[in-house]
Amino acid sequence: MRARTGQILRSSTRRDGRRRRAVSAAAALAFGVMTLGVLAPPAASESAAPAAAAAGPATVQRALNTLVRDDGMPAALASVKDRNGRTRTYTAGVGDLTTGSEVPRDGQVRIGSNTKAFTAVVVLQLVGEGKIDLEAFVDTYLPGLVRGKGIDGSRITVRQLLQHTSGLPDYGVHLDDDEIRNRYFEPRELLDLALDHPADAEPGETWGYSNTNYVLAGLIVQKVTGRPLAEEMDRRVIQRIGLRHTYFPAPGEMTVREPHPRGYHRSPQDGPLRDFTEMDPSAGWAAGQLISTNSDLNRFFTALLAGRLLPAAQLAEMRTTVPAGTSGLRYGLGLTSRPLSCGGVYWGHGGDIAGYETRGGATDDGRAANVAVTSIPTDEAAARHVGEAVDTALCG
Repeated sequence: MRARTGQILRSSTRRDGRRRRAVSAAAALAFGVMTLGVLAPPAASESAAPAAAAAGPATVQRALNTLVRDDGMPAALASVKDRNGRTRTYTAGVGDLTTGSEVPRDGQVRIGSNTKAFTAVVVLQLVGEGKIDLEAFVDTYLPGLVRGKGIDGSRITVRQLLQHTSGLPDYGVHLDDDEIRNRYFEPRELLDLALDHPADAEPGETWGYSNTNYVLAGLIVQKVTGRPLAEEMDRRVIQRIGLRHTYFPAPGEMTVREPHPRGYHRSPQDGPLRDFTEMDPSAGWAAGQLISTNSDLNRFFTALLAGRLLPAAQLAEMRTTVPAGTSGLRYGLGLTSRPLSCGGVYWGHGGDIAGYETRGGATDDGRAANVAVTSIPTDEAAARHVGEAVDTALCG
């Protein structure tokens, strides 16, 4: 949930002290974008081609080995698809620190804020169907619900929710790791927690990552369709493009259904690794609850860019971005673009939730790569290395 630019809940624009707290409390919710200040790709060499093919197996494996050996990740997994559709999967480390078992190839992981891209797709499908208007105010769909100090749902648009320009405070930074782990949250509880705090900014004034935006987006989906968000997401996205290993955990479901590496979390960030594999993900909901695999994420982002999930007009809206940090990251409507060392950008999102971090996306020419590690990095070097692993996979 957290933005990594927020690890779980934090956004890269927040001060270091708040970021440290986010790594713990928000960590369980990290739904995020990566720490913006450390995501710049390595500088392109003189020989780098603007349209490089996906990386060779050895370079990707070395990148994962570095994450385990140098950065202390218990495990690292990757799935890489070249522009011809050929996919390779990779693993490093161990799947269980207690037993030393192997990492399941392309195992399921909690994907945190990648969920936001799925939620945004559902909203934009409803926009295409004429059931939601991006320029309509939140009060149009949830009258009187969003009120607080400097907060007024009659002044915040649906577009501003999806693009994190609403100014709404982030509920995630006010949650405790162990509370998140064991407690079931109703979406309205998450919203109420946010509304106990003043607005971060005026609507439309600035970009600021907030999981609260996507809780509201999910509530709007439910109000408009009359159906649970999980059902709409499954019908409109997951089943539609055949994501066989992706699902929205049911209320009270704390385990991961299919083969998976165990996820570990440090709280505080200099404390020992604790097994956080089993947890209640409801604090993420529309902002960060999904479970998936690297290969399914590649399929999702590739299908999205290819126009298989949205009409052209809504996909263009999703890809209309604003600056979000200092390393070239830009944020659209639930979709980010990041520069590549070999030229161009890739489109994705990224996510953290206690125990797991995922980064990756797809390019317009059909390449795709996603990398997962089984602990949220707690220092800038490790966070940077995850981003570099994605760049290596896409650029070689």
